[in-house]
Amino acid sequence: MSYEKVSQAKDVIVGTKQAVKALKAGQVTEVVIAEDADPKVTANVLQTAIDLNVPFTKVDSMKKLGKSCGIDVGAAAVAIIQ
Repeated sequence: MSYEKVSQAKDVIVGTKQAVKALKAGQVTEVVIAEDADPKVTANVLQTAIDLNVPFTKVDSMKKLGKSCGIDVGAAAVAIIQ
């Protein structure tokens, strides 16, 4: 379900640093985080989403998440933009 949501979204931001930046700017409607990503990498995105009351979803695979964004590498976090 979340993979479909990402692939159908008009605009997404891929990557943890960019996702945090977009969250702080108030541009994000939802965050999708890969559970197989290193928790050290995704912790900042997850905590920022929680702090700002932005809904988040966890998916099982970085590779599938990256593919649903249209990239050939895995993605630890994706922010769906308004």
